[in-house]
Parts: sequence; structure tokens; C-alpha cells
Amino acid sequence: MSNILKAFVTIVNNNKINIDTLKSGNNRANNMGEGLENFIKNAFANTLHEDDELKRLSIFENIYAYMGNKNNPPDLILKNSDAIEIKKLESHSTAIALNSSYPKAKLYANSPMITKACRECEPWSEKDMLYAIGYTAQSQLKSLWFIYGDCFCADKAIYEKIKDTISHGITSIADVEFTPTNELGKVKKVDPLGITDLRIRGMWHIENPTKIFNYLYSYDETKSFQLICLMKKEKYNSMPLDDREAVERLVNVSIGDVKIKNPNNPVQLMDGVLLVFSV
Repeated sequence: MSNILKAFVTIVNNNKINIDTLKSGNNRANNMGEGLENFIKNAFANTLHEDDELKRLSIFENIYAYMGNKNNPPDLILKNSDAIEIKKLESHSTAIALNSSYPKAKLYANSPMITKACRECEPWSEKDMLYAIGYTAQSQLKSLWFIYGDCFCADKAIYEKIKDTISHGITSIADVEFTPTNELGKVKKVDPLGITDLRIRGMWHIENPTKIFNYLYSYDETKSFQLICLMKKEKYNSMPLDDREAVERLVNVSIGDVKIKNPNNPVQLMDGVLLVFSV
């Protein structure tokens, strides 16, 4: 079974890989976003150097319970473990576009935004949500954040209250024909012929972890690659001892206890662990 610490070790040991050379099936990745997704997928499976496609797929089957895409989140679910969302950025400090999906501290099986296949991939009701946020430049991965949603995303009720309030306001407009949707609203038969529909979608953005956690870590322009991982201390302590010891033996890796703001009440501080590798 894989986990964030195994992936961290794999990436540290393979930090010079150009992500656009990673294959998707028998084809090279056709864009940097897909290249980053393949890199993350192979990092968790430790298949960055596996050229036998059938063997790679067999390993994926043992590691992952679900693989999605931008239209069917999340991007990955580790068997009996975390859900993973992968976000590619073209600047180390730009905000993260989440589109119609609000920030998630956890992923829930009863979410209307996930597919039946995701919901039934294995017995589960709640998953820890891991965001993998990569900054790429000229085919090179310059920085990668691994950060758990419960370190910077509020409880789902916060976001759903806003979404539901806006959706209710939209659908209460008189003389407009609405149809049920998971989005903010959908208007049917806008024109006299009744052939035009209008979708009303939310476009969620959240600040980059580099800005959110500037009191913990500063991006270093002089480094060729930076890998940052942040999680609650209780999450770190729940990892297998062998994996924690493997990370702690790595060269050029700093591991420290930190205090992070509670996303639901910033005056309260939570115990966290910050792992940093840079070259």
C-alpha cells in the first residue's frame, strides 16, 4: 500500500526527471498538466522508471482504488487511503483554480460531485484529501506542494452555505424555467424556440500554499526544485514507522514540527509537520 511518505521518498530520489517525458500509455504526455499527473501517479506507484506498460498497469491496480480526471474528481484514490487532487500552475504563487468544486478538507462518499464508480471503488465513507500542486516551467517541475485539505480548507458546511444561498437566490427568480443540477443553476428554454439553455457555474479559487503558509516557508528562486509537504502531526504519526524512518534518513530534507492556523478558526493553532526538500 502506498502513501504520501513513500511518494515523497520516490520524488526526492528522482527529482531531475522532466515531466513531459513521462508516458501516458504508449504516448508521451501532450501537455504539462498531463505530464504532472503522470509524474504524481507514477511517484505513488514507484513506477517512474517502469517501461513495461502491462507491469505498470498491474502495479497501478494494486496501488489505486480509483483514477478520475478533471471532469470526474478526484484524480486518484489510493487503496484504503487518501484521495488526491492534482493541480498544475505556471507560477509558483498564482491562485489555484478549483472550477466548480469548492475546497475540500475531506472527500465524502455521499458527495454529488463524484461518480458512481468513485463512490463504489471500495468500501468508504470519508477520505483524507491530499492536494498535489505543481509549478512547472519549460518542461521542468520547479516546485511541488503536497498538502492535506484539512490544513487549509474549512469544513464543507462553510462552502455549501454560500453555494446553496446563491443557488436558492438564482432559482427563486420568477418566470424562468430551471432544471435540477449540481451547479448553481440551469435555465431551460431561454429563447422563443426553446432551444437554448444557460448553465450557471461557480468558479472557485483558493490561494497558493506559498502565500497561505508564508509564515512557515518562503519560496527560493535560486533552487532548481523544491518539494514541500504539510500535514497535521496526527496524520504524520499515523504513517508506518518504516516510512517515517525512510524520510528522516533522506539527505537535504528538513522535517520540523510547526503550528498552523485552524481553517475554521484561525485564532486557534494546530500541530503540524512540515517536510522540505530543495536542490
